[in-house]
Formats: sequence, structure tokens, C-alpha cells
Amino acid sequence: MIAFLASTAFGFIATFIAVGIFIALGRVFQFWRTLPERTVVVYTYFGKVIGEVSEPGMFFPVFHFGLKAVLLPFFGKAYTVTTALQQSYLRNQLVNSEEGAPMGVGVWYEMYVQNSAAFLFQNSDPVGSLRANVATAVSRQLSNLKLETLLEDRDALSSKVREEVSPTSLKWGFQLGSTYIRKVAFRDKGMIAQIELKVVNRLRQVTAAMRQNGDNQVALIHSDADKRASEKLGQAQAVRPHVVGAALAEVQKSPAVADALFRLLDIKATMKSTGKVLIAPASSVGLLLQG
Repeated sequence: MIAFLASTAFGFIATFIAVGIFIALGRVFQFWRTLPERTVVVYTYFGKVIGEVSEPGMFFPVFHFGLKAVLLPFFGKAYTVTTALQQSYLRNQLVNSEEGAPMGVGVWYEMYVQNSAAFLFQNSDPVGSLRANVATAVSRQLSNLKLETLLEDRDALSSKVREEVSPTSLKWGFQLGSTYIRKVAFRDKGMIAQIELKVVNRLRQVTAAMRQNGDNQVALIHSDADKRASEKLGQAQAVRPHVVGAALAEVQKSPAVADALFRLLDIKATMKSTGKVLIAPASSVGLLLQG
């Protein structure tokens, strides 16, 4: 029993060590390899490209390159290249308009590796070269254009930049994707200040014109209202004598009512008068009249 347990333990340990050694040797000699998504592995043998693997998942180089795959760790090399979509933005590229205004242009573009071998061996710095090529194309295509064209025709100008850069980028293994001019701005601070001043003055003029127009509309409304009111007052004044005369004629039909009305109107007129009213007993009226 003890011998059985000892042999079992020895076999387990030996198997564990053998598996570890096998995995280590597999990694060193690259018997197998796992490839992520959007990744390409380019193999060279004695400095020459013998092939590439782009299918994601686990693969065995022996099945792709034959027995020479065993010698790749010693006489070859594996280059890993990502083919995922990349984005870049070039800020404030100097461009002079036809009017002589220095403008800063921002360009956004997408790129991805289409030819892994060309990307690795055609250019020592393909990413930097592509950026420089895009900047040069922007300066060449957008220089000496009218300011109005720079500000409004961005789609057409972006297409021209992409058409110029694409052939060269393909030589370096890049496929240039969407290219768009996102920003066109003034670089001269003095010109910016003048434009701001003009915009402020224009806004003031527009505001003053709107205010004057509003005042004119209000004046027209007031004048129309005054006209209608004066017409109505004139009509009322023209009708008033007839109305008052008709009312007095009705009152005159009753002498008592007419006498009371006229007495009331007389008292009301006396009270509105600015003169003084002296109230005295009837016995002193003669003395007042004599005095």
C-alpha cells in the first residue's frame, strides 16, 4: 500500500513537472500561439517574410510553415501588428487664405493597417510619416483659398486631402479611412480682436434697428388709437346737444321736476364756483344790501 501511494505521488509530481516543461518548451519554440482579434503575426526567416497569420484564436506555426517553424525561434522572428481602427487629430495646422489671413486648421482622420509586411518594412516610422503626409496635404490643398471656401466647403476639402494622402499611405501598409476638417480658426490675435469688434458693432446696429422698429410700431399703434378715440369723441360731442335737448324736453313736461332740476343744477354750479358764499339769516339781508 505504501509502495502504491509512493508511486502515485511520484507519478503525479513527474507528470506536473513534465507538463510544465512541455508548456515552457512550447512557448520557447512556439509550437502553438494564441492570436487576439484584429491582430496579425508576421513571420520572417533569415530576414525574409515567409508568411503571416491573421485568423484569431489558437494556431500552430508548424501547420502554416512546415518543419522550418521549429527553427523560427533561432533564425526567424515574429512581429505582432494590430489592425484595429486608429484615430488621430492634427491641431492648428498653419494655412494662409487668399486674403492673407493666417488660419489654423484641425484635421481628424482614421487609419488601419491593411498590409502588415509593408507596415513593418517599407517605412521605419509609418505612423509619423502618415501624420506628416496629412499635414503636408492640408497645407497644399487649403493654402491660398478664399476665406469663405475654407469656412464653408469643409466636406469637399476633406475629400481632396484624403485623395492625396491615400496612395502614399497604401505604400506604407496603411488604409486611410474617414478624413474631416473639424476646425478652422484665426491665428492672428489682432485680427480676432477686429472681428470681435465688428461683430459687436453689428450686433449693436441690429439691436438699435430692432428697437427703433419697435418704437415705430408702438407709435403707429398709439397714433391709430388716438385717431379712433378722437373720432369717437367727435361723434359723441356732435350727438350730445341732441341727447341733452331731448332729455330737457322730457323734463319740461313736468314743471315741478323741471324747477327742482334747475335749482339742483344752480346749486351744483355755485358749489363749483371759486367765489365765497355767505350764508346769513333772512332778517339781515336788508342790512347786507344797504352795506
